[in-house]
Amino acid sequence: MMRHRASYEGVVATTPVTVPYVRYSIYSAHWWLGKALRKLIDDSGVQKNEIDGMCVSSFTLAPDSAVGLTQHLGMSPRWLDDIPMGGASGVVALRRATRAVQAGDADIVACLSGDTNHVDSFRHTISQFSRFAQDGTYPYGAAGPNASFALLTQNYMRQTGATREDFGKLCVAQRDNALRNPNALMKKPLSLQQYMDAKLIADPIHLFDCVMPCAGADAFLVMREEKAQQLGLPFVRVLSTIERHNAWADDPIQFRGGWSMDCDDLYGHAGIEPGDIDFMQAYDDYPIINFMQIEDLGLCKKGGAPQFVRDNTFTVDGSLPFNTNGGQLSAGQAGAAGGYIGIVEALRQLTNSAQGTQVRDAKNGLVSGFGIINYDRGICTAAALLARGSA
Repeated sequence: MMRHRASYEGVVATTPVTVPYVRYSIYSAHWWLGKALRKLIDDSGVQKNEIDGMCVSSFTLAPDSAVGLTQHLGMSPRWLDDIPMGGASGVVALRRATRAVQAGDADIVACLSGDTNHVDSFRHTISQFSRFAQDGTYPYGAAGPNASFALLTQNYMRQTGATREDFGKLCVAQRDNALRNPNALMKKPLSLQQYMDAKLIADPIHLFDCVMPCAGADAFLVMREEKAQQLGLPFVRVLSTIERHNAWADDPIQFRGGWSMDCDDLYGHAGIEPGDIDFMQAYDDYPIINFMQIEDLGLCKKGGAPQFVRDNTFTVDGSLPFNTNGGQLSAGQAGAAGGYIGIVEALRQLTNSAQGTQVRDAKNGLVSGFGIINYDRGICTAAALLARGSA
């Protein structure tokens, strides 16, 4: 059933920022988030005291949260949101910041995400990731997402006939895209044979199915269209967004995500169809989640992603450019910034600032997020349809 919602007209997203990723860092998450804020200010011409709203996503900011960060950054926002939703954080931040500006609760919102990565950061994060992880998986040796995504991948392969070669095609395409992105951490080409021969991690997951944790930050601004025009900033229009949490909880193992509950609403509110999409940026810590998003967001029928992958190239200059900056699998996963990497790349695509990864004549983009994995499912899903604006 279609839901009637107010449009996002009059509010835009602008100024995509990435603080270049590094494998390890001695700095705190606060430092990375501060660097992102500094770059937002420098790139936009907005004064710090003009930013009166803030969204924050970070796994390693603790014991601080968004409110503690305001003191570190010398900010005094009148609207603040802490979004601990991992890979869904970027779309949810965009969705909520846009409504806040529409409602007059803030004029300019800085959406910030970032994490550090010390030598033991990832181990600490997965051991404390959730109460379920602390009580139900970590003490029994299921140490983190590799085991969970192996379970999801094996189940999906059994139900659909997907092969490792299918997953590999998408990983190889993303690596090809990453080689055009100077910020991507993976700098070497990847062949399908190298993918197939890689070290086994958790059957059926091998090395190149796994995301590489790193340190870094991503950010963007949300403001009224007239403000962006006044500042001379290229901007992107928000056509539609959805978010859904703990969807299909009765499914024994996750085979579909919350996107499938709201897919019709997403396109109906935007007034476009899946065939109108010029590129897709999907949360991609493991290939199986790419396949779920492709299906649940209407690019093919349920269970049809293996054939869809066989039929498309997914490279920047091919059919359905997908994770055009390499995605997390080839650019790296800077903690909660993994939920923002797709948003900032989409903003670059739709403002013609993607440089080497630019998709020719891109007008509409789909961004999808997935976050907070427990043993057999991720519980946060979100997606946005974006369109080229003008300055």
